[in-house]
Amino acid sequence: MTDQARFRDELRRLKQQRGLSYRALASRSNYSPSYLQELVNGDKPPNEAIAEQLDIALNAGGRLVALLRPAADGSDDEIEAAELTRRVTTSDVGAETLDQLQQAADRLAMAYSTTPPVILLPRVRRHLGYVASLIDARKTLAQQRRLFVVGGWLSLLRATLHIDLRQAGAAAAYLRTAARLAEDVEDREIAAWCLETRAWELLTDGEYRQAIQLSQHAQAIAPARGSAIVQATAQEGRAWARLGDRARTGAVLNRVERMAGRRTQPAEPEHHYRYDPAKAHAYAATTLAWAGDPAAATVARAVIAELTGEGVRPRRIASARLDLGLALLGAGRPDEAAHEARQAIESGRIVPSNWWRAAEVIDGVAGAGLPEAEDLRALAAEFKPRIG
Repeated sequence: MTDQARFRDELRRLKQQRGLSYRALASRSNYSPSYLQELVNGDKPPNEAIAEQLDIALNAGGRLVALLRPAADGSDDEIEAAELTRRVTTSDVGAETLDQLQQAADRLAMAYSTTPPVILLPRVRRHLGYVASLIDARKTLAQQRRLFVVGGWLSLLRATLHIDLRQAGAAAAYLRTAARLAEDVEDREIAAWCLETRAWELLTDGEYRQAIQLSQHAQAIAPARGSAIVQATAQEGRAWARLGDRARTGAVLNRVERMAGRRTQPAEPEHHYRYDPAKAHAYAATTLAWAGDPAAATVARAVIAELTGEGVRPRRIASARLDLGLALLGAGRPDEAAHEARQAIESGRIVPSNWWRAAEVIDGVAGAGLPEAEDLRALAAEFKPRIG
């Protein structure tokens, strides 16, 4: 069966499963009913842009894009190129092969902010598999160290994607792998990111004091000029906010602001593991909202305006809308909070690990006695990513 045939069959299945007519699907996706019918019948060829819109409209978690992308996402091509480079050089794992692997790992880390985790995960899995295939190849100690570093970053990114998909067992396994590789090459930046990533997972699970302990441990071992130390400090602030300790929350936010002020914007600010000082504003919005600070709404609105102007960070915009919704609840404006929650949910950009934040805003709207709460719950049930 061709990729297009699989796409057609999955689109038909999802449409039927959601109980949508062509007209209803058209209203969600901005494609005409006749065009959608032609897609389902195989009379029109799909492309990735169409697939992405329909993924969002059908809350398919990236399945439709994934059906078209395996042969076109470049992952296999990158691996084949690295393997060809390895073979034409005299060393089993030469510098050129390692350069290509590092560049691929960086591209994957940059794709994290805009690519649904269900789509990015197979790409990371294939690259990590190739790294594993080189572990026993002949190489110098320097080449082995570089290979372990690349493997550490890829393992960390894979763990992060598993956390986003709420796959706790796999996340724990790859965090252990990343930490072990970091220990073997004495890379404190990767080691600190492992702790920070686990702290974030604990934070989403409501284990705030454990999250604080891990965040502080990450800060203690992280290089002073790296990115992990700033990110770990921000996570500590979020955890204090969830515990309602405004004094400690404020102190940590001030530390983050000072560290961010001493850093310049990286050449690739979208890279997940390179701290962008512009993120400090977004983290402040989240932290202030969780702490119940009246300033949260103003900060969150500014973050949304900034990110909308950039036009490339839809996931962060959705998170900022949830922050704004929570802040508006605190300010006694539940109707506006409901509006922000609706926009965040309908964006289709809330990853599974962040749905608890949407639920928190919806519960607040319900607690205020607004009838919109039931509509929001129904919308959330419709858009919540389905894993597997």
